Amino acid sequence: MAGQGLIALLFEAGHAADVILAVLAVEGAWLRWGRGWRWGAIAGLLGPAALIVLGLRAALTGAAWWWIAPPLAASLPLHLMDLRARLKG
Repeated sequence: MAGQGLIALLFEAGHAADVILAVLAVEGAWLRWGRGWRWGAIAGLLGPAALIVLGLRAALTGAAWWWIAPPLAASLPLHLMDLRARLKG
């Protein structure tokens, strides 16, 4: 089936992660200009997801572990900072 070839290509080349990053960018633009959010709030919300997807992209393309681990590790502190800000109110 032709669809399976396209999906396989998207994942083998890491372009599936590129699609997700593009969707995150569109969501960030919508939050900024459509909802009036501050850039810091957007970074706190979407930053961890973007970092995880960057690690995923590196893994999909067969990168060495030192390209995969840092974005995954950096996503946790960013997520915790966002969580702290949200719980403070």
